[in-house]
Amino acid sequence: MREAPWRMTAAAQARAVRGGEVSAAELVESHLERIAEVNPQVNAVTQLMAGRARADAALTDRRRAAGEELGPLAGVPFTVKETTPVEGVPTTFGVPRFRDLVARADAPPVARLRAAGAIPIGHANVPTLILAGMHTRSELFGDTANPWDPARTPGGSSGGDAVAVATGMAALGLGNDSGGSIRVPAQFCGVAGLKPTTGRFPADHRVLGPDDPGPASQALVTDGPLARSVADLRLAYEVLAGTDPRDPRAVPVPAYGPPLPGPVEVAVVTDPGGHGVHPEVRAAVADAAAALADAGYRVREVADVPRLDETLDAYDRITLTEFAPNWPAVRTLLGEGGDRYLQFAMDRTPPATAAELVRLSGTWLNLRRSWAEFLDAHPLVLGPSFTEPPVEPGLESRDRAGRDRVAAGMRLCTATSFIGVPAVAVPTGLRDGLPAGVQIIGRAFREDLCLDAAQAVEDRLGVLTPVDPRT
Repeated sequence: MREAPWRMTAAAQARAVRGGEVSAAELVESHLERIAEVNPQVNAVTQLMAGRARADAALTDRRRAAGEELGPLAGVPFTVKETTPVEGVPTTFGVPRFRDLVARADAPPVARLRAAGAIPIGHANVPTLILAGMHTRSELFGDTANPWDPARTPGGSSGGDAVAVATGMAALGLGNDSGGSIRVPAQFCGVAGLKPTTGRFPADHRVLGPDDPGPASQALVTDGPLARSVADLRLAYEVLAGTDPRDPRAVPVPAYGPPLPGPVEVAVVTDPGGHGVHPEVRAAVADAAAALADAGYRVREVADVPRLDETLDAYDRITLTEFAPNWPAVRTLLGEGGDRYLQFAMDRTPPATAAELVRLSGTWLNLRRSWAEFLDAHPLVLGPSFTEPPVEPGLESRDRAGRDRVAAGMRLCTATSFIGVPAVAVPTGLRDGLPAGVQIIGRAFREDLCLDAAQAVEDRLGVLTPVDPRT
């Protein structure tokens, strides 16, 4: 029997549609059937776009029949995080008050994927307003379950997209990341994810009004793809990279840089900052390091990444200072207990004064310089996305100790988001029945080097998904 179309990689799906082996209509129906089968168990897809997906698929098939050239993602279904506008569909952020906030236009990354032939099939769940914590639970749509074990969180805030991709409900997911929101759910759900360099992909985060967010939000949030394979991640990367007049931050840098001379060096940082790492995560980093060494990379342990604790402190001070004036209004949207995660952080880190904020802006640049010098010596860095296996849902909102444990777990993600460098999360296998994984960090605008290294890891350690949800 022929393989179900939803099981195919995104690249294979697009090839099959372009070649006429599978119609776009058949591909979409296959995914809609998969959603009907498994979404009731995991609650990852929130707003299903079945009618428009069928219409887009029919248009794709008509174009092919007319002899038109189809794009590199022809017919490929993808999910979109509830924070990211899809024209004609509410952008809810998981908040009941925003259930009627209908988007007037596609966000730039959605538009780019659609221009390449991909088809949005549904929005995917998030923590309420992406502020209620790491676990994907929203006031509007409820909890999303980890398909490997519902007693563990799928991570967040792009957890809905990670689950949708992991279970075969979509070939690609469009998430975003400002401190681990793509990479942590990728590790917890057994898929690959790309957090690009700041300025690599165009975006427009003016969802709730005409004004742009403050400097920290502008610099930290980057949209990025999730996929079941690194090759599919690369395909999405090539489509998403570029400029757009709606985003003056996007930089016209080539998607691929020049080859590096000799074996590429990979600096291994198993325990960033020396704050502790779970043995299973330590083993995952060792597995990835061995795979890279086998692929010809020059792999060596280093003491640490630059100035980690100072970076985390500056991240907290700048972001919470920017956020503090709006907190009284925002917390009313988060529902019962939804404010605990952020309130714990604000209690520990009071807003900076104007003079302190000016000093911190200089510190931010100085930290980026330290990382640039470090990456000049070590083009790639291998480390954990989260320093523990998947944790229980809601740990970060339970108490201050839980919040601090989760913040410590994602510390390397937080730091690299603040610095603005790219990283690819890639699975390394299963440990005690749960996905394990690592991230590979690179120089600014060298996503290609990260993807190459991630491919070498995947080639040797395998692909984990699609997976059927476990009860």
